[in-house]
Amino acid sequence: MTLQFSLVAASTSPETVDAPCLVVGIYENGLLTSAAARVDGASDGAIKRQMESGDITGKAGSVSVLFAPAGVAARRVLVVGLGAQKSFDAARYQKVNLEAARALGKLPVDAAVSFLTEVDVPGRDTPWRVRTAALAADHAAYRYTATFKPREKGSQPELKSVAFAAGGEAQGGLSQAVAIAEGVRFARELANLPPNICNPSYIAAQAQGFADRNEGVSCRVLDHEEMERLGFGSLLAVGRGSANKPRLVALEYRGGNEGDKPYAFVGKGITFDSGGISLKPGAGMEEMKYDMGGAAGVLGAFVAAVKMGLKLNLVCVVPSAENMPDGDSYRPSDVLTSLSGLTIEVLNTDAEGRLILCDALTWTAQTYQPRAIVDAATLTGACVVALGKHASGLMSKHDDLAAELLDAGEATLDRAWRLPLWDDYQVQLESGFADVANIGGKSAGAITAGCFLSRFTEGQRWAHLDIAGTAWDEGRKGLATGRPVSLLAQWLIDRAG
Repeated sequence: MTLQFSLVAASTSPETVDAPCLVVGIYENGLLTSAAARVDGASDGAIKRQMESGDITGKAGSVSVLFAPAGVAARRVLVVGLGAQKSFDAARYQKVNLEAARALGKLPVDAAVSFLTEVDVPGRDTPWRVRTAALAADHAAYRYTATFKPREKGSQPELKSVAFAAGGEAQGGLSQAVAIAEGVRFARELANLPPNICNPSYIAAQAQGFADRNEGVSCRVLDHEEMERLGFGSLLAVGRGSANKPRLVALEYRGGNEGDKPYAFVGKGITFDSGGISLKPGAGMEEMKYDMGGAAGVLGAFVAAVKMGLKLNLVCVVPSAENMPDGDSYRPSDVLTSLSGLTIEVLNTDAEGRLILCDALTWTAQTYQPRAIVDAATLTGACVVALGKHASGLMSKHDDLAAELLDAGEATLDRAWRLPLWDDYQVQLESGFADVANIGGKSAGAITAGCFLSRFTEGQRWAHLDIAGTAWDEGRKGLATGRPVSLLAQWLIDRAG
């Protein structure tokens, strides 16, 4: 469900708010926030009594519900634990808002007013607090329903709107949250769809549909025949074994001055990755529908930029293919000729993402001469081993661009961590039969993948995000996360000034 967001004046007395649910925070050791103290006073100590009894602890992320407390206008008060005040930080603020939103979603309420935005977060202003709280609420409210049998709506109310206590200076942060949330939902829905629905032509149709609905946006789609004429030898090889033919999708947004060079996103769009002839193990292969997480992420960031009306020009290029075993599949030991003219020896057909990206990066640079290119890809299991599920891997030879992206990640808590892209690693990609091999061996797999891409971005201001660990949650019920939409959207906000 798409939540509606609004603001109520920061000076509003929480005990007088007439709402289905009021949200307040408390720290450990009995320390109440201002809003919690007002509610406690109006209810003759209802919160403190439950803290004394141990029913409310203040542990970070814990939630308790007071039903119809006397002296308070709201029908329910959701008390959210904030943990220790001295160590409270941005990450914990995001966590407690997410847990509050999850709890609201389980209550029979259709609206809530949150005073968690009054909580002081070191180094973060009110617009940031409102934006982060709204994004957390929208993330928790997301439900994947596309491939379930339609169900009758129950009689219990569902959460439809959340208001945040903050001054008018937070309106900009709330507007950004609404736009970014739409981009995150776009990315999550696209990535969560099964591969028999979300194939290369489906991605192209979704991009074209978005362009048709939004002024200042255009879409160009290259089919496999046009790419063959142009010389996309690397990308086309990957898709050769599938009945679903590859597409190259290019969205353009003209929000800046005419003639200004655009910023460019490129996203890996492997809609299903079987590994090809180098077939993956069966266990966990169902998660390979998420191998288009990079495509979903850059498309979501593009949606957010358009909805924010950012004053810049932007292109979003998605090379999309399905990597399947077939009598016409490309093989280990094949030598491919990429769009750039560089030849590539295939040592493993499961290292296919870099093969579609290299042609897309070449085409993007030649076609748009962008100010900067950022690619996002669920590229390597090695990055998951290195950084786990918390940080995306960032690689760039441009220190200033890397710093911009790292800062955007810190601002949004959609964090990245920089890995080296030294030329020392390039030797691992040497081939006796082509200009470059598509894998560099067992060691430094994430870095050598980045080194491979760097050979196709010479002369470009370029950075690579490996989101293999951050694009989706593992497990049979794991869903796409929508990362790195927030990071990329913030990077564009910073570029738009």
